[in-house]
Amino acid sequence: MNMETQLDPMKDDLPLMANTSYMLVKHYVLDLDVDFENKVIEGSIVLFFETGSQYTKISSAGEECCQSQCDETCKMGASEPCRIPMINVGTCSSKTEYNDFAVSGKEEEATSDENSNHSNNEQASGISSSKDCCDIENHGNKDFLLVLDCCDLSVLKVEEVDVAAVSGIEKFTRSAKLTGVSKKLENLRNQIVHELVTLPADRWKEQLYYFTHCSQAPGCGELLFSTGTWSLEIRKSGIQTPADFPHAIRICYKTKPEGRSVTWTTDQSGRPCVYTMGSPINNRALFPCQEPPIALSTWQASVRTAAGFVVLMSGENSAGPVQLQEGILSWYYYVSMPMPASTFTIAVGCWQEVKQQSFKQTAAIETNTEFSLPSSQSDFSPHIIFLSQSVLPGGSHLCGTRLCHEIAHAWFGLAIGARDWTEEWISEGFATFLEDIFWARAQQQLSHDEIKGQQELKALLRWRRLRDEVQNCEEELQVLRPKKESTGELSESGASVVKYGLKAEKIFMQVHYLKGYFLLRSLARTVGEVSYLASLRKFVIKFHGQLVLSQDFLSMLLEDIPKQKGSGLTVESIFQNWLDTSGVPKPLLEEGETWKECQLVQQVNDEVSKWIQANRRIRKSSKKKMKHDELVFQQLLPDQLVLLLESLLEEKTLCPRILQYLERTYQLREQDAEVRHRWCELVIKHKYEPGYRDIERFLREDQAMGVYLYGELMVNEDAKQQELARKCFAAAQEHMDASSAKVVTEMLF
Repeated sequence: MNMETQLDPMKDDLPLMANTSYMLVKHYVLDLDVDFENKVIEGSIVLFFETGSQYTKISSAGEECCQSQCDETCKMGASEPCRIPMINVGTCSSKTEYNDFAVSGKEEEATSDENSNHSNNEQASGISSSKDCCDIENHGNKDFLLVLDCCDLSVLKVEEVDVAAVSGIEKFTRSAKLTGVSKKLENLRNQIVHELVTLPADRWKEQLYYFTHCSQAPGCGELLFSTGTWSLEIRKSGIQTPADFPHAIRICYKTKPEGRSVTWTTDQSGRPCVYTMGSPINNRALFPCQEPPIALSTWQASVRTAAGFVVLMSGENSAGPVQLQEGILSWYYYVSMPMPASTFTIAVGCWQEVKQQSFKQTAAIETNTEFSLPSSQSDFSPHIIFLSQSVLPGGSHLCGTRLCHEIAHAWFGLAIGARDWTEEWISEGFATFLEDIFWARAQQQLSHDEIKGQQELKALLRWRRLRDEVQNCEEELQVLRPKKESTGELSESGASVVKYGLKAEKIFMQVHYLKGYFLLRSLARTVGEVSYLASLRKFVIKFHGQLVLSQDFLSMLLEDIPKQKGSGLTVESIFQNWLDTSGVPKPLLEEGETWKECQLVQQVNDEVSKWIQANRRIRKSSKKKMKHDELVFQQLLPDQLVLLLESLLEEKTLCPRILQYLERTYQLREQDAEVRHRWCELVIKHKYEPGYRDIERFLREDQAMGVYLYGELMVNEDAKQQELARKCFAAAQEHMDASSAKVVTEMLF
């Protein structure tokens, strides 16, 4: 049965359709052309498979196993399953119910249908012949079905790859134990792929060489395929088991301009560029892939584009272009560490690439100190980090902390992943917690008290954000482990869903970041920071390259805690208090007052009092002008400014002169985006018209952060503010990602 028919699209769950339990992609080879004129990326992808764990583990002794399959099992001498997702073509009616499986490539016009690779009329040339159907019906056999995650792609052709035709590939067949196995060419090809994908890690260069040559081998037979809303389903007529299914297949396809994994836009200079968003549907609209977290794979990619464009990818190598013909350049990247397909990123544009050497020189000039970087080129793995342009202006603080957050994902998110994507706190909570530790080191020469002060202030800001968010979002979205006890469970085929993964508003929420951060912070306070960081290091070493559930980390940590300190702290109590419930966790409610004792916070409170006092004086005497020397305001750090403005937002009225003086005192228009966002909120609340141009600038230049402001502009029911919101949205809409545009549209109309 097709899993898609069981999914309720109204639940906003993201389906992970790939049947990874039966076949697992170990390596992708992409060969792509970027066409800016038509906003399409097209080419081919070759997938190299290993037979999945479910298939190799399940005993075939059960009664459900059909006789022909059992016979094959005896011949193979392998343990093979009985319950594999099969297609029973015996149900073919006179109308050919099975006509959504096309023999790819036979009909050019067959690619025009929106959700399928065939047209709806009954074209015999586009389907398996009726003779095949009858033969299969007579014998009662079922074909194995390979399911890949796929969305918004035009699949043109799927074929088996003849890896046996590659020169020098014989070395992978010599060691093959072919005794007792039918020496059919199909088995030989699959044996070659098996030997290739299981090469030890230290032979990765040789492996990459043969992957390249195998991917260029000729096709040796087209495969039947069908595309649905979320999947690409492939079968080979008469093949009933994953072990016999081709383990190297080539898919020729092209993306669609509206595909949700790929963003076609222009840079700040108005030149075209394209990059992969990766969310909310990951990369399935960029290439057919396996999305479940277990599908960790390596990849390599050749991307061709017009000269003048630079292709950047999340590869381990620093690629330089090769000219293929006049005006066409080719860029090649690869990764040798198995990672989820969702981590594959590409950005093509007229970028200016800053080389490492120039970075070294620049850094040395800026700091007036010798800035040493490792000399070995291999020490740099230039994986892409996407940063919003919003974090770049206004000093180094916002950019620095965001970079620290993204760097932390190298450990939590890449080196160690969540086994169930609903537990995104494992990635985001850890990155938020480590962000502060990395940023403290990056600033250098800070005393222990200064670091502690910064972190306490940050904790208060995050507490305020969490408090506001749990008041304003659906309860079900506040739970860090929404699947509770069934977290990590998969269907037999390996398919699953990411709960609420498609909810448009979810990408603007920070509950998983914040509650995860506070849990880790609470544990650090219980254990002591030194011991805690030692446990984190131990965890990273133990689980490097693996997928984990919450309890893997929590169990290991609690084992490390001395009994007298950890009394009452159990995995179950942490689930109950932190991960399985909505709202602010109970232990956190008790901690709320401690941050107010922090000196940086007290300093802000003093400044807030001065502003409130000045505001009262001006309101009492409208004629009296505020003299610049009347009140002396202290300089504040960016995070202190955020807290100051948030505190002033709680005041019922602030007069225009105070707002004007506030902006001038702290030069708010020159501050970072977090500070300017709070300034815009003040402008909206008090209908301060001289600040409307600041809102317009923010909504134009800081689109990702500005979504909340649209709601604020509409809530006031002020005609000028609503007109401003609609005007800004009209100008920015075409450059927005689909989720943002959807959320704003619902606010405005």
